[in-house]
Amino acid sequence: MLTGKQKRHLRSLAHHLDPIFQVGKGGVNDHLVKHIEEAIEVRELIKVSVLNNCMEDSDDIAKELALKSGSELVQRIGKTIVLYKESKDHKQIELP
Repeated sequence: MLTGKQKRHLRSLAHHLDPIFQVGKGGVNDHLVKHIEEAIEVRELIKVSVLNNCMEDSDDIAKELALKSGSELVQRIGKTIVLYKESKDHKQIELP
């Protein structure tokens, strides 16, 4: 579980990132989760955007992605989700 200070630090790092995944009308599926797990292992911090044609609530999608990928939900603003998971092999981010 991340502390408030750690979340603020991660939000500041994520501010300059572009979303690398999009959730569309298909919603969250195993294929998307697998790709997010692979990307988050290399990058540690990623952004995911929820497209307008997605019928599910972005809050529910954020919680589901964090749960299924084993990552921490850092932030959800509008249709943008920020996820963090400490990497085993590619550690780059030092948390305060």
